[in-house]
Amino acid sequence: MRKAIWCLSLASMVVFSATIFSAPRIMAQSNKIEATNLPEHPFQVDYPSGSQLHLRLRSGDVRVVGKEDNKISVRVDAHDTERAREVKVFFERFENSAELRVSGGPRNDLQIIVEVPKATGLFVRMPAGQLEISDVTGDKDVQLHAGELILHVGDPADYSHVDASVTTGGLEAPTFHEDHGGFFRSFQKSGNGKYRLHAHVGAGDLTLR
Repeated sequence: MRKAIWCLSLASMVVFSATIFSAPRIMAQSNKIEATNLPEHPFQVDYPSGSQLHLRLRSGDVRVVGKEDNKISVRVDAHDTERAREVKVFFERFENSAELRVSGGPRNDLQIIVEVPKATGLFVRMPAGQLEISDVTGDKDVQLHAGELILHVGDPADYSHVDASVTTGGLEAPTFHEDHGGFFRSFQKSGNGKYRLHAHVGAGDLTLR
């Protein structure tokens, strides 16, 4: 009888230990999410307003839009729905920030819409295409290797530092009273706001509105 009780206690300890050591692994996995088939099941995850977000985007036609709710969502609008299912989203949450990567899918006739909380600090990198960012309040660090970048900056008084540049192409920033074209065009501004803005296009057009 005593031996049976000892064996039962040992088994309970094994189960308890397994529970302790598996719990952090489950929590770690919950910080990483992968998704496909966005035409039928748009990606969505809760994300607190005022946080930082790194976006690594595939080339193409992409819109990043600020919304009032505290969520990140990704959806696609495509002529070829079957091919659009190949678009992949990878989301990873860290302590005070997160990274969202979008890849795959057809090269043409596809628009990707990324919605973020309106108050979000953005770090965005995209190889080529057309990228438009609107209705987002916070720091912005955006670079496009080739194509057209349209950035709605809001109130220029919100920024403490602004630097914008184009290696080859056009740079228009009527909000900051700047208009340049040609090679190696850039400008910098300083102010009394609390946000920082960095925008760069390698070859193409940059518009700050």
